[in-house]
Amino acid sequence: MIFGRDRRVIHRILVVEDEPLVAFDNEHFLNHAGYSVAGTVANRASAAAALAREVVDLVIADVNLSGDRDGIAVARDAHARGIAVLFVTGACPPDARDLAYGCLAKPYSQRDLLTSIEIVDAILRGIKLPRAPRGFSLFRANLDDDAA
Repeated sequence: MIFGRDRRVIHRILVVEDEPLVAFDNEHFLNHAGYSVAGTVANRASAAAALAREVVDLVIADVNLSGDRDGIAVARDAHARGIAVLFVTGACPPDARDLAYGCLAKPYSQRDLLTSIEIVDAILRGIKLPRAPRGFSLFRANLDDDAA
């Protein structure tokens, strides 16, 4: 922040995670880091409802929700609405690179999650990207990229 002004473009985040402890930790950490959590949901239907009723700047989505790849469907829904997506998953999906700005591999630290969000924010703002944490895969380096 410079002169008390927050220059981030990502303020409201939807967390899509079916592991309750991970979801709770992410929500608590993101709130503490100054983000507003628009919702924490565990499946595609709940994510679609949240995307329809909430203002969301970023979706953080696990790919494998309850053993299915519904996180990719969530990313497709968000992408269609022009909402940025960051995957957080055990295995980054090479077939969904066009739907997200990047992927943070599990397990990850809170610092790595924050840096990954800052990378997406920097892309959206068109500024220099922070150094990527280990386990982060960049899919799109700028707004015009279909896939990196």
